[in-house]
Amino acid sequence: MMKVEDMAFSYRRNEYLLNKVNFEITPGGVYGLLGKNGSGKSTLLYLMTGLMFPQIGSVTINGIPSRKRTPEVLSNIYLLPEEFDLPEVSADVYVKNNAQFYPRFNREQFDNYLQIFELPAIKKLSQYSMGQKKKFIVSFALATNVPLLFMDEPTNGMDIPSKSQFRKVIALGMSDERSIIISTHQVRDLESMIDRVMVLHDNTMMLNESVLEIARKLEFIHTTSKDDLQGCIYSTFTPNGFVGVRPNVNDVDTTVDLETLFNAVIANPLCIKQLFV
Repeated sequence: MMKVEDMAFSYRRNEYLLNKVNFEITPGGVYGLLGKNGSGKSTLLYLMTGLMFPQIGSVTINGIPSRKRTPEVLSNIYLLPEEFDLPEVSADVYVKNNAQFYPRFNREQFDNYLQIFELPAIKKLSQYSMGQKKKFIVSFALATNVPLLFMDEPTNGMDIPSKSQFRKVIALGMSDERSIIISTHQVRDLESMIDRVMVLHDNTMMLNESVLEIARKLEFIHTTSKDDLQGCIYSTFTPNGFVGVRPNVNDVDTTVDLETLFNAVIANPLCIKQLFV
């Protein structure tokens, strides 16, 4: 389990990018980390994995500070950054050199993920396109079977069929023992697979709730009539009509619309916060 307590981080003195951040990551779910550009999503991933250090507060994994990056910590986490490159080696050499750091790595799973992604065999990984490199490293990351897997914008560079394949391999790679934390601004890519929603806004974790709890407390509206938006804390007009969200006072069962939810948090953070106290 990961625990973040009263964490604060700044790149400049007295200008906190993240402040008073508190949350836990427990086994068995896909976490969607949402936020505006520049809100600190990538920074938060680096802080959680011990690549950066908070000025205040702590980040621990099973009680061990992540900043220590002990073998016990590192063998239980994997971070897939938004930008990366692959060396001029074959897939077999890459696996031989890197899988040894992850005791739960499963070669059969890895090969299965590559097959689902329809990745062609190649002599040097550096010859793959950016989208193909993403597929390769996602496959490797999932095959490590680490309890905590962090992905920063993993679907960037993937075409529409590839994003469908991505959702399939994530579903196959999930288990009750692991959690996957995905930072993204492409909420439509992940809408059907997220179990818990985390929203960074105004330098803190403004929302951290399960999709089930969000559906219980909020009603999501799709309508062609503006009159149906009464009581909404956020609404807007789209090419397909009006969308909105309001407190679920009548216990209506609606599907969580992540894009509408995110916009509601940004537009009316105080109201959202009060609803989920």
